[in-house]
Amino acid sequence: MVILTEASSSNFDVFLSFRGVDTRLGFVDHLHNALLDANLNTFLDDAEIDNGDDLRPELERAIKASRASIIVLSTNYASSTWCLDELVLILTVVMILEQRLASGQLVIPIFYHVEPTHVKKQEGSFGVAMAEHRHKMQAEANAAKKSKWAKKIDRWSNALTQVAQLKGKDAKGR
Repeated sequence: MVILTEASSSNFDVFLSFRGVDTRLGFVDHLHNALLDANLNTFLDDAEIDNGDDLRPELERAIKASRASIIVLSTNYASSTWCLDELVLILTVVMILEQRLASGQLVIPIFYHVEPTHVKKQEGSFGVAMAEHRHKMQAEANAAKKSKWAKKIDRWSNALTQVAQLKGKDAKGR
């Protein structure tokens, strides 16, 4: 059981990061309801962002304002550049907060029908997704954009390796 202590700068107890096509109407919906039942104020993108709002600043604000992030790593998670950018942001925020001493922010990965080693080594569906991102980078004709892609792919790969090394939960068959 995770106990979140009171933090004046936090607007949310938990930020949920997930690939909607894999988990939104099943696992994440149940997880979200369980967190709410436990009286944890939980950020879920479709419930917390108003139509017409710019998503990226809202997500960044929510990540920074949360005391914990739960990352549901599913089969198609790495195929989404949005999810990968979100993962990098979560890990960056936690590292920055840790450097400011005891942030208390937690990152909890949930391996939903994926193996942690596949996430860490970018194998299986994670390897396929990363190869597709590299293919898009190689196809880019503009050198500046290609360089930007390469840097993003490196950040994504490092973030996947880092999150897979954290103690997480395995949600196979649940």
